[in-house]
Amino acid sequence: MKCLGIESTAHTFGISIVTEKGKILSNEKNTYTTKSGGMIPRELTEHHYSCAKKVIDKALATAGVTMKDIDLISYSQGPGIGNSLRVGAITARQLSLLFNIPIIGVNHCVAHVEIGRKLCDAADPVMLYASGANTQIICFENNYYRVFGETLDTGIGNFLDTFGRKIGMGFPAGPELDKLYYKGKELIEMPYTVKGMDLAFSGLLTSAINKFNKVKGNKQKENDIIYSTLHTAFAMLTEVTERALAHTEKKQVILGGGVGCSKPLQEMVSKMCEERGAKLFVPPNSTMIDNGIMIGWLGILMHKNGYRTPINSSQIKPKQRTDDIKVIWR
Repeated sequence: MKCLGIESTAHTFGISIVTEKGKILSNEKNTYTTKSGGMIPRELTEHHYSCAKKVIDKALATAGVTMKDIDLISYSQGPGIGNSLRVGAITARQLSLLFNIPIIGVNHCVAHVEIGRKLCDAADPVMLYASGANTQIICFENNYYRVFGETLDTGIGNFLDTFGRKIGMGFPAGPELDKLYYKGKELIEMPYTVKGMDLAFSGLLTSAINKFNKVKGNKQKENDIIYSTLHTAFAMLTEVTERALAHTEKKQVILGGGVGCSKPLQEMVSKMCEERGAKLFVPPNSTMIDNGIMIGWLGILMHKNGYRTPINSSQIKPKQRTDDIKVIWR
Protein backbone atom coordinates (compact mmCIF):
# COMPACT_ATOMS: atom_id res chain seq x y z
CA MET A 1 0.00 0.00 0.00
CA LYS A 2 1.15 3.50 -0.88
CA CYS A 3 -0.39 6.49 0.85
CA LEU A 4 -0.20 10.11 -0.24
CA GLY A 5 -0.17 12.27 2.89
CA ILE A 6 -1.31 15.91 2.78
CA GLU A 7 -0.24 18.30 5.54
CA SER A 8 -1.76 21.79 5.67
CA THR A 9 -2.51 22.69 9.29
CA ALA A 10 -0.58 25.99 9.32
CA HIS A 11 2.30 27.54 7.36
CA THR A 12 3.39 24.39 5.49
CA PHE A 13 1.78 22.67 2.54
CA GLY A 14 3.43 19.26 2.48
CA ILE A 15 3.03 16.10 0.42
CA SER A 16 4.67 12.75 1.08
CA ILE A 17 4.37 9.24 -0.30
CA VAL A 18 4.72 6.53 2.37
CA THR A 19 4.40 2.74 2.16
CA GLU A 20 2.72 0.43 4.65
CA LYS A 21 6.20 -0.76 5.70
CA GLY A 22 7.01 2.80 6.73
CA LYS A 23 9.32 3.48 3.80
CA ILE A 24 9.39 7.18 2.91
CA LEU A 25 9.37 7.53 -0.87
CA SER A 26 9.17 11.32 -0.93
CA ASN A 27 8.72 14.33 1.34
CA GLU A 28 8.10 17.65 -0.39
CA LYS A 29 6.81 20.90 1.03
CA ASN A 30 6.43 24.61 0.49
CA THR A 31 6.36 26.88 3.52
CA TYR A 32 4.80 30.30 3.96
CA THR A 33 7.29 32.77 5.45
CA THR A 34 7.49 36.53 5.99
CA LYS A 35 10.28 39.06 6.51
CA SER A 36 8.22 40.76 9.21
CA GLY A 37 4.95 39.99 10.96
CA GLY A 38 3.18 36.66 11.37
CA MET A 39 0.77 34.51 9.35
CA ILE A 40 -2.05 36.31 7.54
CA PRO A 41 -4.89 33.76 6.94
CA ARG A 42 -5.88 35.11 3.52
CA GLU A 43 -2.27 35.07 2.28
CA LEU A 44 -1.79 31.65 3.82
CA THR A 45 -4.71 30.27 1.80
CA GLU A 46 -3.41 31.83 -1.40
CA HIS A 47 0.05 30.39 -0.74
CA HIS A 48 -1.23 26.85 -0.25
CA TYR A 49 -3.51 26.90 -3.30
CA SER A 50 -0.80 28.39 -5.49
CA CYS A 51 1.81 25.75 -4.63
CA ALA A 52 -0.40 22.65 -4.17
CA LYS A 53 -0.11 21.18 -7.68
CA LYS A 54 3.62 21.84 -7.88
CA VAL A 55 4.29 20.14 -4.53
CA ILE A 56 2.09 17.15 -5.43
CA ASP A 57 3.79 16.69 -8.80
CA LYS A 58 7.24 16.93 -7.22
CA ALA A 59 6.37 14.36 -4.52
CA LEU A 60 5.08 11.91 -7.12
CA ALA A 61 8.14 12.42 -9.33
CA THR A 62 10.56 11.97 -6.43
CA ALA A 63 8.77 8.76 -5.42
CA GLY A 64 8.77 7.53 -9.00
CA VAL A 65 5.02 6.91 -9.02
CA THR A 66 1.83 8.32 -10.53
CA MET A 67 -1.58 8.82 -8.94
CA LYS A 68 -2.57 5.43 -10.37
CA ASP A 69 -0.06 3.83 -7.98
CA ILE A 70 -1.59 5.52 -4.90
CA ASP A 71 -3.90 3.33 -2.79
CA LEU A 72 -4.87 5.84 -0.09
CA ILE A 73 -4.93 9.59 0.48
CA SER A 74 -4.70 10.94 4.01
CA TYR A 75 -4.94 14.56 5.08
CA SER A 76 -4.75 16.64 8.25
CA GLN A 77 -8.36 16.99 9.37
CA GLY A 78 -7.48 18.91 12.54
CA PRO A 79 -6.49 20.69 14.62
CA GLY A 80 -5.15 23.74 12.85
CA ILE A 81 -5.92 27.01 11.12
CA GLY A 82 -9.24 26.67 9.29
CA ASN A 83 -8.04 28.42 6.13
CA SER A 84 -5.05 26.10 5.87
CA LEU A 85 -6.87 22.89 6.76
CA ARG A 86 -9.51 23.62 4.15
CA VAL A 87 -6.95 23.64 1.33
CA GLY A 88 -5.68 20.18 2.31
CA ALA A 89 -9.18 18.74 2.69
CA ILE A 90 -10.34 20.11 -0.66
CA THR A 91 -7.19 18.79 -2.34
CA ALA A 92 -7.80 15.34 -0.83
CA ARG A 93 -11.42 15.27 -2.02
CA GLN A 94 -10.47 16.40 -5.53
CA LEU A 95 -7.79 13.74 -5.89
CA SER A 96 -10.14 11.11 -4.45
CA LEU A 97 -12.89 11.89 -6.93
CA LEU A 98 -10.53 12.25 -9.91
CA PHE A 99 -8.67 8.98 -9.33
CA ASN A 100 -11.20 6.96 -7.30
CA ILE A 101 -8.91 6.64 -4.26
CA PRO A 102 -10.24 6.42 -0.69
CA ILE A 103 -9.37 9.26 1.70
CA ILE A 104 -8.89 9.34 5.44
CA GLY A 105 -8.74 12.35 7.76
CA VAL A 106 -6.18 12.14 10.55
CA ASN A 107 -5.31 14.08 13.70
CA HIS A 108 -2.18 16.18 13.27
CA CYS A 109 -1.07 15.78 16.91
CA VAL A 110 -1.48 12.00 16.95
CA ALA A 111 0.48 11.88 13.68
CA HIS A 112 3.43 13.54 15.43
CA VAL A 113 3.36 10.82 18.09
CA GLU A 114 3.13 7.92 15.66
CA ILE A 115 5.87 9.02 13.26
CA GLY A 116 8.16 9.61 16.22
CA ARG A 117 7.45 6.13 17.61
CA LYS A 118 8.01 4.58 14.19
CA LEU A 119 11.28 6.29 13.28
CA CYS A 120 12.82 6.11 16.76
CA ASP A 121 11.53 2.64 17.62
CA ALA A 122 10.13 4.08 20.85
CA ALA A 123 7.69 1.59 22.37
CA ASP A 124 5.81 3.62 24.97
CA PRO A 125 7.17 7.16 25.37
CA VAL A 126 6.03 10.34 27.01
CA MET A 127 5.83 12.87 24.19
CA LEU A 128 6.74 16.51 24.66
CA TYR A 129 4.73 17.95 21.81
CA ALA A 130 5.94 21.50 21.26
CA SER A 131 4.67 23.23 18.14
CA GLY A 132 3.14 26.53 17.06
CA ALA A 133 -0.35 26.28 18.47
CA ASN A 134 0.10 23.11 20.51
CA THR A 135 2.05 22.46 23.67
CA GLN A 136 1.11 19.17 25.28
CA ILE A 137 2.58 16.36 27.33
CA ILE A 138 1.10 13.19 25.84
CA CYS A 139 1.08 9.57 27.04
CA PHE A 140 -0.76 6.50 25.81
CA GLU A 141 -3.31 5.17 28.30
CA ASN A 142 -6.46 3.04 27.89
CA ASN A 143 -6.63 3.29 24.08
CA TYR A 144 -6.20 7.07 23.90
CA TYR A 145 -3.30 9.49 23.79
CA ARG A 146 -4.04 11.30 27.02
CA VAL A 147 -2.97 14.90 27.53
CA PHE A 148 -1.31 14.95 30.95
CA GLY A 149 -0.48 18.65 30.74
CA GLU A 150 -0.81 21.50 28.27
CA THR A 151 -0.59 25.22 27.73
CA LEU A 152 -3.38 27.30 29.21
CA ASP A 153 -2.95 30.17 26.77
CA THR A 154 -0.66 30.04 23.73
CA GLY A 155 1.49 27.33 22.19
CA ILE A 156 5.25 27.51 22.67
CA GLY A 157 5.84 28.08 18.95
CA ASN A 158 3.35 30.95 18.76
CA PHE A 159 4.94 32.38 21.91
CA LEU A 160 8.39 32.36 20.29
CA ASP A 161 7.08 33.78 17.01
CA THR A 162 5.19 36.57 18.79
CA PHE A 163 8.25 37.45 20.85
CA GLY A 164 10.38 37.42 17.72
CA ARG A 165 7.91 39.59 15.83
CA LYS A 166 7.80 42.13 18.66
CA ILE A 167 11.59 42.49 18.62
CA GLY A 168 11.78 42.85 14.85
CA MET A 169 12.15 39.32 13.45
CA GLY A 170 10.24 37.69 10.60
CA PHE A 171 8.29 34.43 10.62
CA PRO A 172 9.22 31.87 11.82
CA ALA A 173 11.38 33.38 14.57
CA GLY A 174 12.40 30.20 16.39
CA PRO A 175 15.56 29.33 14.41
CA GLU A 176 16.98 32.86 14.78
CA LEU A 177 16.15 32.99 18.50
CA ASP A 178 17.92 29.64 18.91
CA LYS A 179 21.15 31.09 17.48
CA LEU A 180 21.01 34.15 19.72
CA TYR A 181 20.30 32.00 22.79
CA TYR A 182 23.94 30.89 22.84
CA LYS A 183 25.15 34.50 22.83
CA GLY A 184 23.49 35.23 26.16
CA LYS A 185 25.75 35.51 29.22
CA GLU A 186 23.43 36.49 32.07
CA LEU A 187 20.27 34.67 33.21
CA ILE A 188 17.68 37.30 34.09
CA GLU A 189 14.70 36.38 36.27
CA MET A 190 11.49 35.98 34.28
CA PRO A 191 7.89 34.95 35.14
CA TYR A 192 7.72 31.16 35.47
CA THR A 193 4.16 29.85 35.26
CA VAL A 194 3.60 26.16 35.91
CA LYS A 195 0.27 25.18 37.44
CA GLY A 196 0.28 21.51 38.33
CA MET A 197 0.84 19.82 34.98
CA ASP A 198 -0.19 22.84 32.92
CA LEU A 199 1.76 25.94 31.94
CA ALA A 200 1.21 29.44 30.57
CA PHE A 201 3.39 31.78 28.53
CA SER A 202 1.52 35.11 28.37
CA GLY A 203 3.13 36.59 31.49
CA LEU A 204 6.58 35.57 30.29
CA LEU A 205 5.87 37.11 26.88
CA THR A 206 4.82 40.48 28.28
CA SER A 207 7.79 40.62 30.65
CA ALA A 208 10.29 39.59 27.96
CA ILE A 209 9.08 42.25 25.50
CA ASN A 210 9.15 44.97 28.16
CA LYS A 211 12.65 43.99 29.30
CA PHE A 212 13.90 43.84 25.72
CA ASN A 213 12.54 47.30 24.90
CA LYS A 214 14.35 48.76 27.91
CA VAL A 215 17.74 47.52 26.69
CA LYS A 216 17.14 47.94 22.96
CA GLY A 217 20.33 48.91 21.17
CA ASN A 218 22.61 47.11 23.62
CA LYS A 219 23.30 43.88 21.71
CA GLN A 220 24.64 41.91 24.68
CA LYS A 221 21.72 42.91 26.89
CA GLU A 222 19.33 42.01 24.08
CA ASN A 223 20.96 38.58 23.80
CA ASP A 224 20.72 38.14 27.57
CA ILE A 225 16.97 38.79 27.40
CA ILE A 226 16.56 36.29 24.54
CA TYR A 227 18.63 33.69 26.38
CA SER A 228 16.65 34.18 29.60
CA THR A 229 13.31 34.07 27.81
CA LEU A 230 14.02 30.80 26.01
CA HIS A 231 15.71 29.27 29.05
CA THR A 232 12.66 30.01 31.23
CA ALA A 233 10.15 28.72 28.66
CA PHE A 234 12.10 25.52 28.03
CA ALA A 235 12.59 24.93 31.76
CA MET A 236 8.80 25.03 32.13
CA LEU A 237 8.41 22.43 29.37
CA THR A 238 11.08 20.24 30.93
CA GLU A 239 9.48 20.39 34.37
CA VAL A 240 6.06 19.20 33.23
CA THR A 241 7.67 16.48 31.11
CA GLU A 242 9.57 15.25 34.15
CA ARG A 243 6.35 15.23 36.19
CA ALA A 244 4.69 13.09 33.52
CA LEU A 245 7.60 10.64 33.67
CA ALA A 246 7.28 10.43 37.44
CA HIS A 247 3.51 9.96 37.32
CA THR A 248 3.42 7.34 34.55
CA GLU A 249 6.71 5.63 35.52
CA LYS A 250 7.66 5.48 31.83
CA LYS A 251 11.29 5.43 30.80
CA GLN A 252 11.19 7.07 27.38
CA VAL A 253 10.69 10.65 26.19
CA ILE A 254 10.21 11.68 22.58
CA LEU A 255 10.13 15.17 21.11
CA GLY A 256 7.60 16.30 18.53
CA GLY A 257 6.57 19.55 16.86
CA GLY A 258 8.68 22.24 15.26
CA VAL A 259 10.03 23.60 18.55
CA GLY A 260 11.36 20.09 19.24
CA CYS A 261 14.10 20.98 16.70
CA SER A 262 15.49 23.55 19.13
CA LYS A 263 18.97 22.59 20.33
CA PRO A 264 18.60 24.43 23.66
CA LEU A 265 15.37 22.54 24.37
CA GLN A 266 16.93 19.21 23.36
CA GLU A 267 19.88 19.83 25.66
CA MET A 268 17.66 20.67 28.62
CA VAL A 269 15.34 17.68 28.19
CA SER A 270 18.33 15.39 27.56
CA LYS A 271 19.92 16.41 30.86
CA MET A 272 16.64 15.81 32.70
CA CYS A 273 16.27 12.35 31.14
CA GLU A 274 19.85 11.46 32.02
CA GLU A 275 19.27 12.39 35.66
CA ARG A 276 16.05 10.32 35.76
CA GLY A 277 17.46 7.28 33.99
CA ALA A 278 15.14 7.77 31.02
CA LYS A 279 15.99 7.70 27.31
CA LEU A 280 15.38 10.67 25.05
CA PHE A 281 14.43 10.12 21.40
CA VAL A 282 14.81 12.97 18.92
CA PRO A 283 13.28 12.26 15.49
CA PRO A 284 14.79 13.86 12.38
CA ASN A 285 13.96 17.56 12.07
CA SER A 286 12.11 16.84 8.82
CA THR A 287 9.52 14.85 10.78
CA MET A 288 9.24 17.20 13.77
CA ILE A 289 8.32 20.21 11.67
CA ASP A 290 4.99 19.94 9.84
CA ASN A 291 5.28 17.29 7.12
CA GLY A 292 3.27 14.90 4.98
CA ILE A 293 5.22 11.83 6.14
CA MET A 294 3.47 11.62 9.49
CA ILE A 295 0.07 12.22 7.88
CA GLY A 296 0.64 9.41 5.39
CA TRP A 297 1.92 6.99 8.05
CA LEU A 298 -0.98 7.61 10.44
CA GLY A 299 -3.40 7.28 7.53
CA ILE A 300 -2.03 3.81 6.81
CA LEU A 301 -2.25 2.77 10.48
CA MET A 302 -5.84 3.96 10.78
CA HIS A 303 -6.97 2.52 7.43
CA LYS A 304 -5.48 -0.91 8.20
CA ASN A 305 -7.40 -0.92 11.46
CA GLY A 306 -10.80 -0.10 10.05
CA TYR A 307 -11.00 3.69 10.06
CA ARG A 308 -12.75 5.23 7.05
CA THR A 309 -13.64 8.82 6.05
CA PRO A 310 -16.54 9.09 3.59
CA ILE A 311 -16.49 12.23 1.46
CA ASN A 312 -19.59 13.56 3.23
CA SER A 313 -17.79 13.26 6.58
CA SER A 314 -14.52 14.79 5.47
CA GLN A 315 -15.10 18.28 6.91
CA ILE A 316 -12.20 19.94 8.71
CA LYS A 317 -12.03 19.97 12.52
CA PRO A 318 -9.89 22.99 13.54
CA LYS A 319 -10.39 22.39 17.27
CA GLN A 320 -10.03 18.59 17.32
CA ARG A 321 -8.04 17.41 20.33
CA THR A 322 -5.35 14.77 20.63
CA ASP A 323 -7.47 12.80 23.08
CA ASP A 324 -10.53 12.76 20.77
CA ILE A 325 -9.07 9.88 18.74
CA LYS A 326 -9.50 6.28 19.86
CA VAL A 327 -6.22 4.48 19.23
CA ILE A 328 -7.17 0.98 18.10
CA TRP A 329 -3.91 0.22 16.27
CA ARG A 330 -1.81 -0.19 19.43
